[in-house]
Amino acid sequence: MGVVPLTESFVPDLKITPREGGYARGQEGLEQILYAALNILVEQGSKALTLRRIASECGMKAGNLAYYFPSKEELLRELLNAIISSYEDAFDVIVHDPAEPAEKRLERLVVLILDDITTKKTTRVFPELWAMSNHDPFVQERVDELYQRARVAILELVEEINPALPANEREIVALFISASMEGMTTFAGYEKPWREQMPAIERIAVKSFLHIIHTLKPGEIGAMTGA
Repeated sequence: MGVVPLTESFVPDLKITPREGGYARGQEGLEQILYAALNILVEQGSKALTLRRIASECGMKAGNLAYYFPSKEELLRELLNAIISSYEDAFDVIVHDPAEPAEKRLERLVVLILDDITTKKTTRVFPELWAMSNHDPFVQERVDELYQRARVAILELVEEINPALPANEREIVALFISASMEGMTTFAGYEKPWREQMPAIERIAVKSFLHIIHTLKPGEIGAMTGA
């Protein structure tokens, strides 16, 4: 049985914002560094992600790389921003499509995210970030920010489908939906055992998420937790 083809549009690896006052050659160097860092995360893992290794991948000296990024933290900040910015653009196209009802847009968003999980980049990069965040408060803050930004699209659709839900309950629902999809990375991601079943998983996810959003009543989540 062959690999099931993706059904949604491709999410670009990075969206790199030009630095103010930058010139073409400087921007090319910046992009080269960030793509090199991403490639190291994908192919070698977070332990290999050092400024020296990144400089070597770019064919430059560590001192030259410091011209762009004086510290690893600054490089990680810009790399994660470039990663999430590419998703924000892809999500925005779906969420603000005036031609489709909110339920259909949520379906498209879920399929896009789960399809993306099956790619080599996403399957390998995000677990590396999770592992780094367990031991590095700086990375933890960046990962939290990344997922908060990613959940904005889900939040908008939850509010549109069930506007009666209060803001704090919409946040919990959006977190649940996001975490449910991200959890599939280990099982149905790139070269994982359940990869070929992702289309079936997508159908289950869409049906269950829509049911939850439609049927939840204001205050019901608080009643479940005793809050």
